[in-house]
Parts: sequence; C-alpha cells; structure tokens
Amino acid sequence: MSFSDMRLTLRASANLEHAKILQRFFRTGPGQYGEGDIFIGLKVPVIRKIVNENSDLSLGEIQILLNSKIHEERLAALLVMVDQFKKSDGDREKLFKLYIRNFKNVNNWDLVDLSAEHIIGAYLNEKDKGLLYELARSKNLWQKRIAVLSTFHYIKNNSFKVTLDLAKILSKDENDLIHKAVGWMLREIGKRNSKIEEEFLNKHYKQMPRTMLRYAIERFPEKKRLAYLKEKI
Repeated sequence: MSFSDMRLTLRASANLEHAKILQRFFRTGPGQYGEGDIFIGLKVPVIRKIVNENSDLSLGEIQILLNSKIHEERLAALLVMVDQFKKSDGDREKLFKLYIRNFKNVNNWDLVDLSAEHIIGAYLNEKDKGLLYELARSKNLWQKRIAVLSTFHYIKNNSFKVTLDLAKILSKDENDLIHKAVGWMLREIGKRNSKIEEEFLNKHYKQMPRTMLRYAIERFPEKKRLAYLKEKI
C-alpha cells in the first residue's frame, strides 16, 4: 500500500455517525480543549490495522499526516512513528526530533497517550531527562501531558523518580486532564510498588487536586481509599 493508498483507505473508512460522537467526546466545541479538531469517525483498531499494512512511510510522508486537520490522520502518523521507533535503532533520533518539532500537532489526549511513552520516554531512557521537566513547566496543556505520560516507559521498568518529580510540579496545575494523567501514573507506580506510592501520597495528598487523588487511589481497598478522601491518613 502506497502513502496515497493509505490516506485514501483512512478516509474511505470514515464513519460520519461515529465522527459526531468523537467530536463531542474529544471536546471540539468553541472554548473546549479540542476546539476545531476534525474527526472522520475511525476507531483506534481500524487505524492500527491500516497502519500495520504500511508503516514504512518516509519522514516527509509522516509529516504530511501530522500536518493534517483530520485527527485520525495525525494519530495514524504517530502510530507509524511508534512502530518505526520500535523496529529501528538507526532512525530513533530522527523520529524523536520529528516528534518534538510537531508538539503542536500532538494536541489531544489520545494522541499523547498512544505515543509519548514509546517515543519521547523510550528515547530519553538512558539520557538526560531535562526536557521532561521543561515540558512539565510549559504553559501548554499537551506538552505537560506529554511530559508525565512519557514517564510511563520508566514506570514499566520500575523506575519512579522522574514521575514523582513531575507529579510534584504538576500537582499545582489547574487542568483536569493533567490531574487525571498524574493520578493515573501514580496508580501505575502503586501497581508495581504500593509502598512508594503511599509514601508519596502521605506527603502530598492533602495538597493534590481531588481528581488526581481519586485516580491515584482508585485501586486501594475501600477503607483506605475513604481515609485518604476524608484526610484521615
């Protein structure tokens, strides 16, 4: 399948009824976080299937998709990048730099969540993590989410320090999407090491946004979960 065929297949698979649902779900109305984003109604498994049939796009072709106004085409580009990153050591730096140049196009939570850990997190695994701290202090919602979701790569390898550092920075953030992301990552730490998660929570939970705390303690036993919510720990 050529690049042109891939793009035609994506658009030919459009489902306008599902697109209407996605437009609402991803908050694309005026003043909402996804304002102006355009959906054609493709589910992620459908996009993955199309991507799997041709993930050997050039960087230039990937860039064309990343520039698209259509959400699913940008997602397809990111999934191609993830696939290429996993398969090739030689091109990883180029893919990492392409991702950074396109922060403005990674502009909804699913785009971040399906790509950041696999490219930004993985590339920086044995490198300086300064970029993640810079992104966490950004004024841009999606760059902050990229920062914390990138650390999922380290969590899966039982390395928690960067996530906890960013959680401290982002605990003062005002956006619900950041609260959910940080709480989710804290919960993932807890799945692997409950002691470390609880030590962090015991120091910071009273200052954490409520949504962040709820996500972090979602898997706790009911008695302990209520104790945190009632600030009786």
